[in-house]
Amino acid sequence: MKLDLVDVFGADGNTGNPLAVVHDPQAMDPDAMLALTRWLGFSETTFLIPATDPAADYQVRIFYPAGELPFAGHPTLGTCHAWLEAGGVPRDPTRIVQQCGVGLVPVARTSDMLSFRAPPLVRSGPLSEAERAEVARLANVPAEAIVDAVHANNGPGWQLLRLRSAADVLAVDPPARAPLGTDIGLVGPHPAGSASAFEVRAFFTDGNGRLVEDPVTGSLNAATAQYLFGAGLATGSYTAAQGRMTGCDGRVEARIDADGQVWIGGRTATVARGAELA
Repeated sequence: MKLDLVDVFGADGNTGNPLAVVHDPQAMDPDAMLALTRWLGFSETTFLIPATDPAADYQVRIFYPAGELPFAGHPTLGTCHAWLEAGGVPRDPTRIVQQCGVGLVPVARTSDMLSFRAPPLVRSGPLSEAERAEVARLANVPAEAIVDAVHANNGPGWQLLRLRSAADVLAVDPPARAPLGTDIGLVGPHPAGSASAFEVRAFFTDGNGRLVEDPVTGSLNAATAQYLFGAGLATGSYTAAQGRMTGCDGRVEARIDADGQVWIGGRTATVARGAELA
């Protein structure tokens, strides 16, 4: 077994969300995969296995410190990057197909970017008043800063708060702990003419109940883009910034195509390749 480290969504070198990708993990059972994920300490670690669907180019299992995920965004792009760098040849040279817990996820390749097609939301629509109040409490967001509150579940069960501004998003100072299963996203607009249209932050609980801020989050950005495009708050394409409160500098490119499909892309880069696992 070999392990690669990939930087995903970084605006520049090593400024995005790190991902560990394990090749040929046939000797590992799910408990071992979870144990390695927790030891590495990244927001996710992925395990490349052969596809069982004939329409897929490869299959991936995605783990985070509290368990396994059916889908996640930066692991999708980082795993695709590692698979291509290891010599993977897709059936279609411009479209790779990943098999994961939510089914088949297309990944588009251009000269400087990989982009995944956002999977359908498992749950959308407004949070109840009780849910909205609880999410605001868990993330320590003042009620007056919240413009809207919606479900944005695409595998991870994101609950999304739209705030008045990017400044409001950056001002949030969440507590150290939250119940297991907490997945909270924040989004707010930057002033017109800014380099990025929106600021995004994401919080989730690890296996010990600690509330962790994710550096750059593809799944949340996918669900957020579906919400923003659907509500008419964004058109065509936009750039979102994420990660500065974690010391990172992430950039996520969101676009909606002529068929109404949302695509989420960003820079991917190999940091280390081929480390042998005992």
